[in-house]
Amino acid sequence: MYPTKFKYTQDHEWIEVTGKTAVVGITDCGQRELQDLTSVVMETKVDAQLEQGDHFCTVESVLAASDIHMPVAGKVIEINENLADDPESVNTEPHTTWFIKIEVSDAKQLDELLTAAQYEKFLAE
Repeated sequence: MYPTKFKYTQDHEWIEVTGKTAVVGITDCGQRELQDLTSVVMETKVDAQLEQGDHFCTVESVLAASDIHMPVAGKVIEINENLADDPESVNTEPHTTWFIKIEVSDAKQLDELLTAAQYEKFLAE
């Protein structure tokens, strides 16, 4: 169910890495817990250097607000500006809708993240 090309956090973020560049989003499980998103508020800027675990975005829904965190350290190279006008895309396309693109600072941190199989096992527990 979850793309095997991604790595995952227990907080329901995903990261897809290509070389030293990566995109970050939230998983299908994460968006289902929030339900209908009403806004995505980016709290970072291009060129910001963020550490693993840093909060970079808040998503709000009819049920709650939730912080989105960095799965690994990196420099923000692009922000998905479309999310300001179309937060619902996270609900309809959670595994293709990304929040930010980063240049990964420490590739070793990727080893700390979950594979798709490990994430699915985590969800089942």
